[in-house]
Amino acid sequence: MAEGPEEIERLIGLMARLPGMGPRSARRAVLHLVRKRGQVLLPLAEAMRSVGESVRPCVACNNLATADLCPICLSEKRATGVLCVVSDVADLWAMERSHAFTGRYHVLGGLLSALDAVGPEELGIPKLVGRVAEEGIAEVILALPATIDGQTTAHYIADALPEVNVTSLGQGVPVGGELDYLDDGTISAALRARGRL
Repeated sequence: MAEGPEEIERLIGLMARLPGMGPRSARRAVLHLVRKRGQVLLPLAEAMRSVGESVRPCVACNNLATADLCPICLSEKRATGVLCVVSDVADLWAMERSHAFTGRYHVLGGLLSALDAVGPEELGIPKLVGRVAEEGIAEVILALPATIDGQTTAHYIADALPEVNVTSLGQGVPVGGELDYLDDGTISAALRARGRL
């Protein structure tokens, strides 16, 4: 049975759908928002409305943008000829925080998954293949998760681009990582990806 007004219960139900939010966390968050109506709830509602009306996927790379093209695709300072493929926008933003990549991106919006019925068309892989040909991309860097679905997606893309140099990010020991704390898979990947000093 509902404990509060119908509007609050509806908001709790919607908040509970967010990643990392269960019903109890959503209830606490909503009650906090209601208590802080002027400082948090109303500005949050306005920000959400604004994002809902103005933010959309970039037509070229699927990054989030407020125009047809995102600032990365519009930038003349970005290297052409190299494309970094990521599974979602959060991964693109993580790459950008590193300041290590100066090319352009392509956001898949997920990974291939037979269990979830996500195939190449749902991820726009044909669009990626067309973009690589159209823009004369010489190298495609796959910055995908080191998971079964990530590896499946990487192999599918590599097979779809036989004329292009397809590379992937190195995997292994993180900076500052100690071997004793790493899982067996990470240690194995690091050993396979070893290089000369």
